[in-house]
Amino acid sequence: MKQTAAMLDDLQAANKVVGAKQIRRAIESGAAKCVFLAKDADSSLVDPISKLCEASQIECRWVGSMEELGHACKIAVGAAAAAILA
Repeated sequence: MKQTAAMLDDLQAANKVVGAKQIRRAIESGAAKCVFLAKDADSSLVDPISKLCEASQIECRWVGSMEELGHACKIAVGAAAAAILA
């Protein structure tokens, strides 16, 4: 499995969406290829997305922190979730 830094490099360069609502829509429409979730995010946000990924057979990768995920998404705040689009 890829190291966290390499996975986040993939995310940084990819066409992506950030945020729980946008990710749910992307998963449900079949547009999400891979989802990233922050380990320190509120479980009420990330657990439903994780379960949706499992049900939809979409790869789900866990990242150390919201700050780390936000930085990889090139936003100034932390991110609970992000997805690479197909």
